[in-house]
Amino acid sequence: MITALAVLVILLMFCSLALHIFGLPANWLVLALVAGWKLYQPEAMTWNFVMILGAIALAGEILEFVAQYFGGKKYGATGRGNIGAFIGAIGGAILGAPFLFGLGALPGALLGSFGGCFALELTHGRTIEEARHSAWGAFWGKAFGMAIKISLGVWMFAMSMPRIWPA
Repeated sequence: MITALAVLVILLMFCSLALHIFGLPANWLVLALVAGWKLYQPEAMTWNFVMILGAIALAGEILEFVAQYFGGKKYGATGRGNIGAFIGAIGGAILGAPFLFGLGALPGALLGSFGGCFALELTHGRTIEEARHSAWGAFWGKAFGMAIKISLGVWMFAMSMPRIWPA
C-alpha cells in the first residue's frame, strides 16, 4: 500500500511540473506534496529538508523576477519600463491562458513582458527603437528567469523522489 501511495505522489509531483507551462505555481505544488508526504510518513524526511525545498521554491520566484529586471536593465530599460514588464508579464499570462488549452499563458507572459516594457518606455520619452531594444531585454530576461524557475522545480523533484520512495 505504501508503495502505491509513493508512486501516486511521485507521479503527481512529476505532473505538477507541467504546470509551469500554464504559468501556475508548480514548484509550490511540489513543495505541498512533499510536506503532505512528511505528515503521512514522518520518518521519510526531516522538516529541515522541507524547509530547504521551500527556500528553493522561493528562490525560483525571486530569480525569475530578478532575471527579468536585469535583462531589461542590460538592454537599457528604465525603472518604469521594468515595472511595465512585470505588470505586462502577469497580465499577459492571464490573458494568454484561455488560448491553446492553457498553453497560451507561457507566450502570453513573455509577450506581456515585452509589451509592458515597450509601452512604458515610450511613455518615458524613449524612441521606438530604444523602447524596442529595452523590451527585448525584458523578454529575454523573463525567458531566462522562467528557465531558472523550471530547472529549480526539476531539482526539487529529483531531491524529493528518493525520500518518498519506500526503502
